Amino acid sequence: MVNVLVISIVLITAIYLLINLAFLNVLGIERMAISQAVGVDLMRATLGETGVVFIGILVVIAALTSVNATIFTGARTNYSLGRDFSTFSILSKWNTKTSSPINAFIIQGLISLLLIGIGATTRNGFESMVEFTAPVFWLFFLSTGIALFVLRVKEPNIKRPFKVPLYPITPIIFCLVCAYLLYSSLIYTGLGSLVGVVVLALGTIFFIFIRENKLIK
Repeated sequence: MVNVLVISIVLITAIYLLINLAFLNVLGIERMAISQAVGVDLMRATLGETGVVFIGILVVIAALTSVNATIFTGARTNYSLGRDFSTFSILSKWNTKTSSPINAFIIQGLISLLLIGIGATTRNGFESMVEFTAPVFWLFFLSTGIALFVLRVKEPNIKRPFKVPLYPITPIIFCLVCAYLLYSSLIYTGLGSLVGVVVLALGTIFFIFIRENKLIK
């Protein structure tokens, strides 16, 4: 399993780098900087309008698979939240017939509709929704990297089936990259990023409140 994960990451990284090299070779830095859709411009320059249609279909397929993965994992994360915290017990309802967390799906759908509604009222739409979530996304990645060091200190003797390659160099690099991207997302998006930060801060305050009042199972 570990070998599969490592090989997959290496392949994905290689493909990502090759695609970016193609962008640089075909479009150049100047055209990439002013492009509204780099992939579309690349395909138009190499394969014409047929290439544009192809990249459009590819984006649709990629979006559907990403949405499917997000729905699948997000709902089950909310389900686990309901199991761990009695305050959110409504999320822990499991539908045995469909083998799915039905209430968690409903809540996730309502939150998604809310984000879509917010995005629809802003000037940039989809871009605004990304701005709301990007800082939170990188903050959680950074927290994951930091947690690795914390757990190594708190539980040094616990059995770990997966060894972190080149520890502590690789997690340090990971944390530095996440910290930079977090900083960049906050600076680049400006006011839009504050929405996600405020929601996260309110969630932290609420967590402290329910923990202090022993509302955790």
